[in-house]
Amino acid sequence: MILEGTILAGRSFEAVEGRVVVEDGEIAAVEETAVDSDDIIAPAFVNAHTHIGDSIAKEAGEGLSLEELVAPPDGLKHRLLRDASRDELVAAMERTLSFMQQSGTGAFMEFREGGVEGVRAIRDALTGVNLDSVILGRESTDAMEQSDGFGASGANDSEFGTERRATRQAGKLFGIHAGEVDSSDINPALDLDPDFLVHMVHAESLHLERVTDSEIPVVVCPRSNIVTDVGRPPVEELAERTTVALGTDNVMLNSPSMFREMEFTAKLYDITAREVLRMATVNGADIAGLDGGVIETGQPARLLVLDGDSDNLSGARNPVRAVVRRAGTADVRRVVHPRAE
Repeated sequence: MILEGTILAGRSFEAVEGRVVVEDGEIAAVEETAVDSDDIIAPAFVNAHTHIGDSIAKEAGEGLSLEELVAPPDGLKHRLLRDASRDELVAAMERTLSFMQQSGTGAFMEFREGGVEGVRAIRDALTGVNLDSVILGRESTDAMEQSDGFGASGANDSEFGTERRATRQAGKLFGIHAGEVDSSDINPALDLDPDFLVHMVHAESLHLERVTDSEIPVVVCPRSNIVTDVGRPPVEELAERTTVALGTDNVMLNSPSMFREMEFTAKLYDITAREVLRMATVNGADIAGLDGGVIETGQPARLLVLDGDSDNLSGARNPVRAVVRRAGTADVRRVVHPRAE
């Protein structure tokens, strides 16, 4: 397969006119040459933090606090998850995963409620969907053993030492929410030496220094934090200190569109479009332990092709800025995935 257009190549997303050659699901060559195409070829997105099970409850819970919405075990989403049948849960997740694929996402990292059965349910929902997934089980070490790691709710909910030791012994990922509501759970989360943190809205100078020293990556979810009224994560400060990736968080609250997450982040913070695109692609891949997220020879062909001559993108002078701040699902011409090629 040969894709032609303006290629956002490498980690710097240098705009190169040319073609990407794909063979056996891998990028075989990136060739700079004159082509007759207005397409923009970018890495497919890596959504670094999702709760796909919440697909059964989109836009439920208006007016509720974050704790009332999502706190285990009796937050609204947990009650709705318990009440839903397995068929309802899987069908709802299938619809969300389909949308993610159509809107340019090539891989995602999921904090999966429901223990072992929750892990099995999302794997069933992924059948036939061309998305790479990193599923982090919750609620038990059994769920961790049946998945790609453990996704902890927060250090104020439990000590999580047993789960952290188990993931380390198994060579699997351990991620944990920290600093979403307040700062009280950040130091205990950092003490666990996790593979990554999620949110860090209320990170203070001491916590930022610890992040710098430990080089622990952080996944931020700005839209979710604004919706739940917990505040703004200090994205500029975090990006100066460690690897930062973007996630869309609860499907209950937000569309899992990385276009929307990028645009919101780029316009809310004083950071470059290139840095935001890194947060939405290669940084997420790095944190999730995945190859790809970048257009380079030898990398998996998870690619996003946008119609640069769409009514929305036609005339854009800066393709990176256009992808981050302007593009949307309607501009997607195709999403390439290694399994589909």
